[in-house]
Amino acid sequence: MSDSVRLERDGPIARLTLNRPEAGNAIDLELAHELAEKAAACADDAAIRCVVLTGTGRFFCVGGDVKLFATATGDELADLLRELAGTVALAVSRFSRMDKPLLVAVNGPAAGAGFSLAMAGDIVLASETAQFTAGYSAIGLAPDAGLTWQLPRLVGLRRSQEILLTNRRVGAVEAERIGLVTRITGDGELDSETNAMARSLAHGPTAAFAATRALLLHNSLRSYEEQMADETKAIGAAGARPEGQEGIAAFVAKRTPRFEGKQR
Repeated sequence: MSDSVRLERDGPIARLTLNRPEAGNAIDLELAHELAEKAAACADDAAIRCVVLTGTGRFFCVGGDVKLFATATGDELADLLRELAGTVALAVSRFSRMDKPLLVAVNGPAAGAGFSLAMAGDIVLASETAQFTAGYSAIGLAPDAGLTWQLPRLVGLRRSQEILLTNRRVGAVEAERIGLVTRITGDGELDSETNAMARSLAHGPTAAFAATRALLLHNSLRSYEEQMADETKAIGAAGARPEGQEGIAAFVAKRTPRFEGKQR
């Protein structure tokens, strides 16, 4: 396997870095398959309590490798696009359903599937130079990797229509204002802010985070009453776990809870 996606461990924190800086971290088949495999590895490793996703170099990710697309035509191109989109979708799905939070650090421009990857985070920190562009219709393609599902949930249908159909760039300040990102950091502060947030998440109640992520993921598929019934089940289950018992005991004792190793 190449090093198109670097996986680094810092205790309970896994850091995935898109690593094709010479191509703006464009997604080719190799990077897509590597991302899916490493997303699965992070999801399946109970010792990992937070996953960070970022890019190396000036760009976060410019999206699919259009130069690769240009080497194929007709059915061959259709097959290539389906394989690429399907593989990135597998990675996004694993990120969304894993029992730990995903923190995305957008270090520069994000376009196409890079936009989709950025939006997949539970918390998204963006540098001042970050910007977001759909880009699909500029090359005659439709969005992939969950962008048409995530974007309306974040910014609403009307804004999503404009962003996807006009391909206008959304700068960091606007992205924070309309809810595309959690917050902006200074370019020189992104790494330190990301590391601090990752440590905070990794020391948090992982099983409770997992339940919260699942409830948020499925809320649009259920009625109000069904969602409240699921919330009731989730909070009861959380109270039965060591995590919940530790959190309550720490609150009563006026001390900091110690969640590590207590998620089950």
